[in-house]
Amino acid sequence: MKKTRLICFCFTLAFLSFTGLNSQTLKKKSKNPALFTNAVYQGNDQVYKDFPLEAGEFYTPILQGCYPDPAITRKGDDYYMVCSSFAMFPGVPIFHSKDLVNWTDLGGVLDNIEEFNPHDTGISAGVYAPGITYNPHNDTFYMIVTAFTGGLGNIIVKSKDPKQGWGSPIKLDFGGIDPSIFFDDDGKGYIVHNDAPDRGKELYNGHRVIKMWEYDVENDKVIPGTDKIIVDGGVDITKKPIWIEAPHLYKKDGSYYLMCAEGGTGGWHSEVIFKSDSPKGPFIPAPSNPILTQRYFGKDRNNKVDWAGHADLVEGPNGKYYGVFLAVRPNEENRVNTGRETFILPVDWSGDYPVFENGLIPLEPKLEMPKGVENKTGQNGFLPNGNFTYTENFTSDKLDYRWIGLRGQREDFIETTKNGLEIHPFETNIKEVKPTSTLFYRQQHRTFTFSTTLDYTPKSEKDLAGVVALQNEGSNFVFGVTKKDKDFYLVLEKNRWPNRRGQIISEVLASTKIDLKNPIKLKISANGDKYEFSYSTDGTTFKSLGGTLSGDILSTDVAGGFTGCLLGLYATNGNNIVPAE
Repeated sequence: MKKTRLICFCFTLAFLSFTGLNSQTLKKKSKNPALFTNAVYQGNDQVYKDFPLEAGEFYTPILQGCYPDPAITRKGDDYYMVCSSFAMFPGVPIFHSKDLVNWTDLGGVLDNIEEFNPHDTGISAGVYAPGITYNPHNDTFYMIVTAFTGGLGNIIVKSKDPKQGWGSPIKLDFGGIDPSIFFDDDGKGYIVHNDAPDRGKELYNGHRVIKMWEYDVENDKVIPGTDKIIVDGGVDITKKPIWIEAPHLYKKDGSYYLMCAEGGTGGWHSEVIFKSDSPKGPFIPAPSNPILTQRYFGKDRNNKVDWAGHADLVEGPNGKYYGVFLAVRPNEENRVNTGRETFILPVDWSGDYPVFENGLIPLEPKLEMPKGVENKTGQNGFLPNGNFTYTENFTSDKLDYRWIGLRGQREDFIETTKNGLEIHPFETNIKEVKPTSTLFYRQQHRTFTFSTTLDYTPKSEKDLAGVVALQNEGSNFVFGVTKKDKDFYLVLEKNRWPNRRGQIISEVLASTKIDLKNPIKLKISANGDKYEFSYSTDGTTFKSLGGTLSGDILSTDVAGGFTGCLLGLYATNGNNIVPAE
């Protein structure tokens, strides 16, 4: 009898497992998916034409597009770097290199939707400003970050091998943002982070402090009562410095160094350094601060790089130090549609304090290679930079990590087939703060084209498929195919916030009837601030819809927030765009 019950129980479990898998698959599948047979991104910035690489050179930024707030660590000759991802999924993109020049994409650290789920957050919330540190005392990597979703707050995750994945988030009991962790020679751990001043002691808007906690390495928690303010305000509080943040702690030649961003992400951004004989301070600022900034130079300089700061240091090949940091490359209207990107510079640490080499003059697009390193960017799986073309035919079983979801995992709505990529649409509209059935690729150049071939016939006015250019849920363009009565239309809609608290204003800029007997090609093009949306029904000749438009709403200075422009393959059953004709 027990054996019979056991067999029945096992059969029931197998049946439930089988039907559960099928229900998930059926949930993802729809009767009318949008089929994208290819996607091509081509960058064509003038700066890379004007500054071609010579032997022994490489380009910076090393990560183009919205990859801000870099942090870096090293184990042997393996380098790992993480960046902010906000509400994009998976969270906290991570990269690997052997030489600081050639990087491979390992996906995201927070890749379990059950543990990190930014489903209900604005695009600039989610998770940001990570730190990553290798602890040689227990041969373990630590990634620490602030998550603005699911009540997580500050969390830490661990891994023995970042290439093989990470453990579950461990919630830490402290507030503030921008945490990083440091392990001393004696094995003790310390966490430093940005926080508000003690209650009643805020002196001005933007007044922040850097706080330190001792860390219990055995039990993975901060030690209650050990918190201490180690920097108040910034380098010189009498000058009312703003937004001291993104702290990192280092030890060199017996001394402790605290490096922080100061001035806020924007035109006054900078990197500053402090020194102490103890990890608990007092920390004395360097007399030559800042050690990195672009704030002192003319606004109209050629090939401008701006907002430099939020940095991290690592010892590179041959004992030479390097620093990774965020900066922006504004277009001719001083807008930052590519978002904050990851740059790198060599660092001179021959004196008492580290200084970014050429970090206090206008930044150049090229650097000398570390000795003995060969530039393989864009080859053999290494990420490209400079001008490049990326072609995706969606034929691989494993989709490239550069394609990401927003507020949810891409696997919930995509399916690769022998004919291309199917997007099974959600009812979510791109303007909603919910997971969207949109596969995104970051804009990585000021001048670019992004095109795709779409095979899709909408069944109702609620159906739409096409492409989007998106900075956030209230600042985007939608360019796609829908239906009105018995006719099919190609529509171009602009969605914008009149202010950050107002209702989204939606405007149909143009629409045209279209024959869908054959697949249609859709293309987004940009030349600096000028964007154009065009289509082709014969595969070669493109027609513009809506003419040349300003890309202002795709820039942080207009749209707000912290992200850059995302280019997406989009399908929805929640369309509300009504063709103008």
